[in-house]
Amino acid sequence: MKAVIALGANIGDPKENLDLAIALLKEATEFLEVSSYYSTAPVGGPEQPDYLNAVCIVESDLPAVELLALLHGIEKSMGRERIEQWGPRTIDLDLIQYGSLLSASDELQLPHPRAHERRFVLEPWHEIEPEAILITHGKIAQLLEQLPK
Repeated sequence: MKAVIALGANIGDPKENLDLAIALLKEATEFLEVSSYYSTAPVGGPEQPDYLNAVCIVESDLPAVELLALLHGIEKSMGRERIEQWGPRTIDLDLIQYGSLLSASDELQLPHPRAHERRFVLEPWHEIEPEAILITHGKIAQLLEQLPK
């Protein structure tokens, strides 16, 4: 199934962290594509450095909760500590959409519940998949037009 994964980092060397996370994803999945890297201001949380963000698309046969566990495992292996909500991080990997799967469990919400309002997710996704559709909200291109710059 096709998975859309958002990546972000703003501690240490963010580019190096994104490069490493992508290399680890390539080892664990059928890696299809990755966007350019985008520098973005943090949204919410404490004062912190800007983020470097990207989106990648992979194919995986893993059940969704296992793919999420894989992402969390990569984060942990790269020193991610979940101390403060929306706080700075070495790496953040979010499962944005997984095929046409819908989930509203405490463990996994799909599609990601805030993806439609996050330019740092939609813009890189649109770069690599201009016709993409967020199954709960519609075309990525239209969602981007509705967001403030």
